Amino acid sequence: MTTLMPTACERDRWESATWPLGAHIVSDSEVTFAVYAPAATRLELELYAEATGRDAFTSVELVRCTDGIWRGKLVNLGAGALYAYRCWGANWPYDRRWTRGGSDAGYDSDVDDHGNRFNPNKALFDPYARELTHDLESSSIVDAGGDAGVFGTGHDPYRGRIRREADSGPYVPKGIVVVEEAWRREKPLLATEQTAIYEAHVKGLTRHPTSSSLSELLSRTPGFEKVADVPPELRGTYAGAARMAPYLKALGMTAVEFLPVHQTSSSAGRDVASTNWWGYQTLAYFAPNRDYAHDTSPGGPTREFKAMVQAFHDVEIEVYLDVVFPHTAEGGTWGGQLDTTGFVTLGGFATPAYYALSDELTLIDGATGCSNQLNFSSDVTQRLTLDSLAYWCDHMGVDGFRFDLAPVLGRTPNAFERHNWSKQRKFFRSHPLLGAIRDFAADRKIEVIAEAWDLWGYEVGNFPAGWGEWNGRYRDAMRSFCKGDANTQAFTAQFNGDYAHFSDQGGPQHSVDLVTAHDGFTMADLVSYNSRINDQPYPFGPSDGGAGATLSWDSGGDHAFRRQRIRNFLTLLFLSRGVPMFVAGDEYGRTQNGNNNPWCLDTVGIWNNWAAVGTNAPQQVLVDPERAEIRSHDNLGVGLTPERVNPLLLFTAYMAWLRQRHPGLHQRTYADEHLDAGDDVTYRFRGSSYDQDLGIADRSLPVLIDCSGVGEAADLLVLVNMADANVTYTLPPADSAHPWRLLVDTSAAHEAHANHWVGTEGPLVDGSYEATSWSVAVLTNPLVER
Repeated sequence: MTTLMPTACERDRWESATWPLGAHIVSDSEVTFAVYAPAATRLELELYAEATGRDAFTSVELVRCTDGIWRGKLVNLGAGALYAYRCWGANWPYDRRWTRGGSDAGYDSDVDDHGNRFNPNKALFDPYARELTHDLESSSIVDAGGDAGVFGTGHDPYRGRIRREADSGPYVPKGIVVVEEAWRREKPLLATEQTAIYEAHVKGLTRHPTSSSLSELLSRTPGFEKVADVPPELRGTYAGAARMAPYLKALGMTAVEFLPVHQTSSSAGRDVASTNWWGYQTLAYFAPNRDYAHDTSPGGPTREFKAMVQAFHDVEIEVYLDVVFPHTAEGGTWGGQLDTTGFVTLGGFATPAYYALSDELTLIDGATGCSNQLNFSSDVTQRLTLDSLAYWCDHMGVDGFRFDLAPVLGRTPNAFERHNWSKQRKFFRSHPLLGAIRDFAADRKIEVIAEAWDLWGYEVGNFPAGWGEWNGRYRDAMRSFCKGDANTQAFTAQFNGDYAHFSDQGGPQHSVDLVTAHDGFTMADLVSYNSRINDQPYPFGPSDGGAGATLSWDSGGDHAFRRQRIRNFLTLLFLSRGVPMFVAGDEYGRTQNGNNNPWCLDTVGIWNNWAAVGTNAPQQVLVDPERAEIRSHDNLGVGLTPERVNPLLLFTAYMAWLRQRHPGLHQRTYADEHLDAGDDVTYRFRGSSYDQDLGIADRSLPVLIDCSGVGEAADLLVLVNMADANVTYTLPPADSAHPWRLLVDTSAAHEAHANHWVGTEGPLVDGSYEATSWSVAVLTNPLVER
């Protein structure tokens, strides 16, 4: 059978065409191509038979349209085709003598007067590619005879020639033409206030060998009967993560928020430090990371990702993605040299449109600290952002997004002199992109959540109404109060949903309450270390960075007290106004041995070790089943539950389900300004006796969550005692038909039954209750059923 050569078709239509950016199959054998490069003077589309080691087998010159987009259409082409581009411009005009393999023909300079860096020797992949063949750290580049230096420009020597002349075509990642199918199945569409977020790493969630023993490990844990083993071949993949949907359902979580899944350079390293484990250096905003796929055939990562999303939807769990638009994996100006960059995509097509530049036309990274910073004055960068969100929502089925370093999206570098750093730092709540994202989210009924700080500013509570925000104030207030700092006013403000910053944001459901996240201590480490230990050896280190001010406390070295303090955090987290979130593994006592920034560690010590869910001694399990000598620090000791039952896991599930089933704990409104319940739920803060006022530095206090305004919902009385001594609380009056009963007591004395009571099992409490030092107790009137 003869294979027909792909060729241009309908060329007379190209200049007036409006085909969308990217490569799109329009018939069984026709594909349209479109890429933005308004200052380019020539742009060629190349087709490749192999991802690496081979030159293009054919190329076609595209046509520039009036909107700055180059377009073309080819016949005899379809899904699985590999492609890249080459660009010429004012600094490197087209010269007929130029040839592949490396040439200086036509070269004038590395940079034009506007900061563009056209270089036809540097093949570029499509910013809108739906998949990439490989990343910049792939071993396939080395196997083909290349290395990272081949992507650079500039005058430095490289393998016996000038670097700008080295041809990157045989090594650069190629775009893959993929069949696109719109998402047509129903989504959970959960109300924001019903959300409870589980933050996880797709690969780290199941890469540990113990994920293949989950059913046995959880066999003694009630409520987790539907959790199945992850097949060994699927560990660390989208398909493996999909197998965790029943676990998150049993745990009581309603959303999983994955660390970045956009294609990045994460394939290097096995049992050693890789360069980008967390994934916060995006290469391609439309392509799922191939390193996380079991099916790595063309189109395989896309299909597998969508199947994962569907698996979570099948159990009414939403899928959020952490996205990184402020900077990319293209890096900055090498060695501070104006002429030397390593662009492989965006920057090679339109540097000043995509990137913020200095007066000297070098790349800046002021707000990101990551070598470059995208330019959100630019319409094309704003369009890239919105188009990416739409693709992941409308085609991949995603239900929400968390935006890393989100204030960058609200800055306008082109509006001010490049050297005026005070104005460059200015954040605009009214930035059109922030409004467009909010409107997009409302239209699609999805969630958008800002990490509302970066290196240039702290903007929690300042995003447009309709945005959610990670609430760093909540994190800091809870950490401080729960180690005895007596920051009582900050604690009560945050427990009540941070009214001062979110009352004009649409309600407390837009405050994402967190005590832990991927960047920082796990909850077990928060109560076990006074400072970070990031320079330790494999497999829990070494790594750099991480916050020095951890607001942590080692709890005096007491194992039982540490477990008690974890329960304190979990109780307050699930009872606070707002949306609770914690990082994967907090529910069973996961440790990173005190490392609070393992961003570069793709190791067995950092993956979720599921052996811990099946034991009352979660930090005594083997870190690596094949290397018994590797041990984690045992900071938690042995719990009082049966040997095969993890007390923290049982407790977390109880609190998550309590929140999910109690209507008073997921409200969209605050109480009115007089703190009367009315039709709302009111959080009433009092002194140790309910008829006393709260002092400004009290370490013990009761909080009545008055649910009388929401029908049959029971009230909750939360007795928070962070004092060094037991405190007896005088309770609000209760009638004989609805006496107070105990639901939760986090103190170590109650650990044998996982510190909670279900249904009518809770003991009656009459008149007063003595709360153990450093504990939280929760009473209800009438009962709350699980």
